[in-house]
Amino acid sequence: MVMVTRVEDISSVKKKVTIQIESREVDRKINSAYRELRKKARIPGFRPGKVPRKILESRFWDDVADDVTRDLINESFPKALEEIDVMPLGTPVLEKRTLKQGEDFQYSVLIEVRPRIDLNDYLGMEVEKEEICVTDKDVAERIEQIRQSNGDLKSIKEERPVRKDDYVVLDYEAFAGQTPLDDKATNFMLQVGSNSFHPDFENALTGLKRLDETEIHVGFEDSYYNTRLAGKQVTFKVKILDIKELVVPELDDEFARNLGADFNNLEELREKVRESIVASEEKRIDREMKQRLVRKITERLDFEVPQVLVESELNYAVENFKQNLIQNGSSLEQIGITEEKLKSNFRAVSENRVREKLVLEEIARRENITLDDEDLAAGYQDLAAEMGMDAEIVRQYYEARDLVPSLEEKLREEKTLNYLVEHANIQTVDRDVLNENMSAEK
Repeated sequence: MVMVTRVEDISSVKKKVTIQIESREVDRKINSAYRELRKKARIPGFRPGKVPRKILESRFWDDVADDVTRDLINESFPKALEEIDVMPLGTPVLEKRTLKQGEDFQYSVLIEVRPRIDLNDYLGMEVEKEEICVTDKDVAERIEQIRQSNGDLKSIKEERPVRKDDYVVLDYEAFAGQTPLDDKATNFMLQVGSNSFHPDFENALTGLKRLDETEIHVGFEDSYYNTRLAGKQVTFKVKILDIKELVVPELDDEFARNLGADFNNLEELREKVRESIVASEEKRIDREMKQRLVRKITERLDFEVPQVLVESELNYAVENFKQNLIQNGSSLEQIGITEEKLKSNFRAVSENRVREKLVLEEIARRENITLDDEDLAAGYQDLAAEMGMDAEIVRQYYEARDLVPSLEEKLREEKTLNYLVEHANIQTVDRDVLNENMSAEK
């Protein structure tokens, strides 16, 4: 196939590739298409295989043109990309084209490519690491959380009014003036003082008793997350169905033993909780230090980000957010936000995430950081530990669902981050100093 390829740089990450195929190849494809069509065409008045070319052209030209165009593009475009040594990101955008017999066929494709990143001193970067500090107070608070999670919600026995920390079961319906809003619930339970709903609503519940019916007036801020209520003066018609309180177990050796984790007494529980907090803090501190390090490297670089990658990252973030809502029994509609608004909120974060990914990929390329079988096996082992499953089951799951490439990308990124940390100048500071320094940098 004889063709001419031209490349026009639209921007540092956008290119327009124009491909021209000579008329001789176009005519050969068209003639071949009509020969095949003549064998199959069934037209009244003509024997099979004997339909004149002009009849075929008058009846089937549009179909032939579409088929030939598709074949020409499918054959020529990969060759053109190989010729100009370019790997497009995402789906190329084909510009309008017209096929004519006896003429060269020309078409253009808009593609996005990876930016050129001029890396400079990315090794030996100075980065601060928070010093691990786990106090007795931290341990006590975590144990109190365990107590709370092992408590039982019980209806109060005495006829007393609602007070802070009570769990109130109620029906409510919302109105803007006399107009009902699409915001109502039955057997809705909330903890007073938890700020899981508007604070004015929760505060108005205090003092009410079981079976009380009342109206609660709330003025919602323009910035309120539920767009159905934001900026409105809303009247809630409320009926108190029940008042519950959380009854927690006594903090003693029996409580520790009842947790079923081989604790003989409360002191052993405290020690295990401390170890758990330390392990969790180590992971958090390491993760946040790596985030600061890659951000510090990326902020010094100036390059354009391909929007196709931003959109992909943005869609992933939105879908992940929606799935988390579903797992918690909610949805975008219930929290009053549209997908468009959510994308607007996530766009800047997604673009920064793509910038950092591109920088890490370029560092991995320069430093020849690759994955081996041991890295992948360790990745499956880590996932298995998190999921409480056998590593072989996890491997089969990922392979069956074509998730291995995404896992490899994540592992390669983590390996690159570890390499940067190994070559970084790490300064260990306490939390207050770190927070002060981060505030000063903003």
